[in-house]
This record gives sequence, structure tokens and C-alpha cells, in this order.
Amino acid sequence: MSKTTITVVGGGLAGSLMAVYFAKKGYEVNLFERRPDMRNADISAGRSINLALSARGLHALDKVGLKEAILSEAIPMHGRTMHDESGQLAYQPYGTEGQFINSVSRGGLNIQLLELADENPDVHLFFNHKCQEVNFETGQTTFEDENGNTVIQEADFILGSDGAFSQVRMEMMTSGKLNYSQDYLDHGYKELTIPATADDEFALEPNALHIWPRGEYMMIALPNPDKSFTCTLFYPFTGPVSFETLKTKTDVEDFFNKHFADAVPLMPTLIEDFFANPTGSLVTVRCYPWVKEKAALLGDACHAVVPFYGQGMNCAFEDCVILDECINEANGDLEVAFDAYQKSRKVNADAIADLAIQNFTEMQDLVGDEDFLHYKQVEHNLCELHPDLFQSQYEMVTFTNVPYSTAQSKGAQNTALVKKIIANGWEDKITDRTFVLDILSSANALPT
Repeated sequence: MSKTTITVVGGGLAGSLMAVYFAKKGYEVNLFERRPDMRNADISAGRSINLALSARGLHALDKVGLKEAILSEAIPMHGRTMHDESGQLAYQPYGTEGQFINSVSRGGLNIQLLELADENPDVHLFFNHKCQEVNFETGQTTFEDENGNTVIQEADFILGSDGAFSQVRMEMMTSGKLNYSQDYLDHGYKELTIPATADDEFALEPNALHIWPRGEYMMIALPNPDKSFTCTLFYPFTGPVSFETLKTKTDVEDFFNKHFADAVPLMPTLIEDFFANPTGSLVTVRCYPWVKEKAALLGDACHAVVPFYGQGMNCAFEDCVILDECINEANGDLEVAFDAYQKSRKVNADAIADLAIQNFTEMQDLVGDEDFLHYKQVEHNLCELHPDLFQSQYEMVTFTNVPYSTAQSKGAQNTALVKKIIANGWEDKITDRTFVLDILSSANALPT
């Protein structure tokens, strides 16, 4: 019998990983990517050059044997270091002892996934192929190659993993009923650099995500293996405090010297980077259904999220795990599996989209607030003292595989519980396990 064939449109992180999952099940996979092969070309995998890899993503990589290789090149970040305008630092651990997120290279990870896919004889990679048209009824996909030639690929099924501005999704939208929304933040982002020091050391503490919270805007910095930091300024597009007011070298210098004074001496190429690097936008994409006849969507193509919970990649990798599990449960019937997958993932994709926007407010504004720091300390103490009874929303999202929707609802309950403890001055009572059990029971917030 001939093998089931699948066309994967999009060879980014999620598409290349899912190609591996498909091939491990014995399907023949043809993966088409519109960009050149990043293994051979000097191109960026995207505007964000490093990402935060956590439990969900690690679980997905472990299932294809890549977890340890990726972790060997990652930099653990155990918490947030906040920088106020006077240069004073405050630190918040992310979770309990031993819990951390990992700064990884987007390009490096994508290359390893492509190489893993290419090792399988049932995976065929095609680069510089732009998707033009999809026939959902027949499984035929039309591409244009780098020479302008038309390439037609036949398949039994199609997977659209071609990003937030997916052509496969666009074809779904124009060929039938599909509910769709895209919501842009008023803020854009610009990437900047803190290089390694003259002694080839990190200029900041490497095992932390650094945040300069400034209310209406913020800057963050993540460590890289070459001992540099990738900084990202999140700033409004328009208005009196916005990118449109930073027009000259003097504008930029004055702005950074006033609001990020401790970072400026560490950024020798600040002005060059600011004017050379593009200003990116931040979009949340929601749509449904994710399946049309012989095709399904994956990752950002069906649920792009803003980056403030560090879950975009992790969520897309979890898509791969869930789709793989759905295929197993459907005994290889991909039509049944695609439908089960979309029904399972939609509610969770919506939940993490909401949480990411919620965390934007926390990061740019609240993390520097004394009351919020006190709240986080009480929350952290509960997590440390009673890990079997209490988990913060951040822990559930980042360090477990609990469904995002559960983390959202359960986390909201636990947030209300911590606020109740603080409002009643019960902080000194949380060492008492009986007290914690009682208050959890009364709040109907026992762990699920």
C-alpha cells in the first residue's frame, strides 16, 4: 500500500517539528518553506532571535529526542531582575527551587529541527517555495519557486504551519466559513543589543530575564550563548510617548539616558541598532474552525499570541504533541484526528492569548510596584511551603503541562486567594498547613 502523503506549508519551528512527528508515524511528508534554507543562507529565523523555552516545549522536543541537545545550548533564567529608573535592582524568582525557563536561539533551534526532519527518508524539504493556492477538496497545493515557476504538489492531507499571516488560512477564509480576528497592540517593538564585555563576559546577570518596567512601556533583555543580550523595547507606535517622537539621534539618546540610564553604557551600538532595526508589530490571531476538509492549521497560523508570557513557541510545540496524540487515538484516521485536535486546542489557545495580554500589563507596569512585589513574595512563599496544595498561575502555565484553560481559571482563583491573605494580614499564618487547607477549601480552590 502507498504511504499517506502530507504537504506541510511552512518550515518554521512548528512545521518542522510536526514534519518529524508525521514521519515517525510512517507518513510521507513534503515540507515547503517560502524562505531560503537557513542551514545554508545567512538569514534570520525571524525578528526575535531568542525565545523562552519551558515545560510544554521541552516535552514536545523530548518526544523526538531533541530535548537534551537543545538544553545543552540554552541559558537557564531563574527569575526576573527589575531595573528601576535609578538603577536599583529587584529580583523575583519564577517558581520554586529548581524551576527556570530557558533562553534559546530561534534560528539554532529551527536548524536542528530541520536537520532532524531531513534525516528521515520520508521527509522532503523544499525551500524558496511560496504558497499560492490550496485545494482543500483534492489536497492539491500550488507554489511558486524562486525562479517564478509553478509547482503543484498532490497530497492526501495538508498542514498549514505558515505563521500569523498564513496563506493556508487565507485560502480557508476565502473558500468558506471561518471566523477570524486579529488584534494589534498599540505598542510595537524594536530589538537592540548589549554585547559581551571587553573581557568576553556577560554585562548583566545571565541567569535572569531583565526588565526595565516604565508603566506605559518597557525594555527587556534575554541572554545569548555568545554572552550578549538581546534587548527589546516595547513602546507605543503613536502619541506623545511613542516611536514617532524618536526621530533623531538626540531624541533617542535623551530618551534612553533618562529612562534606561543603567543600560546605556552597556549598549555601544544603541543608535545604530535603533535606526537600522525594524519596528515590529504585536498581533493576536484567533480563528475557527482550524480544519477544512483535508487541511488543518497549526501554531501561529491559527493562534498567534503576543510574546509576554513566553508561550508562543511552547504553545505551538504543544499543538504538535496534541495532534500526535489525536492521531494515535483515531488509529491513524487523520480526518478524525484533525477534528479532535482543533476541538481540544481552541479553548486552550484562547486562554493563553488572554494570559499573554494580561502579562503585558504586569511586566510593563506592576513588576516595579512595591505592593505587587509583596504580592509576589506571598505567592512565592505559598508555592515553596505547600507545593502540593498551591501553584501560581505562572507555575501552571510555564512549568507544567496543565491545559492553559485550567491554568487560567485555577490561577485566577489562586490570585484572589493571595489577595485575600494580604488584605486580612494573614501572611504569617501561611506556614501553618491546616490554615492553608482551610482557606483553600473555603475559596473552592483546591488543586485539580
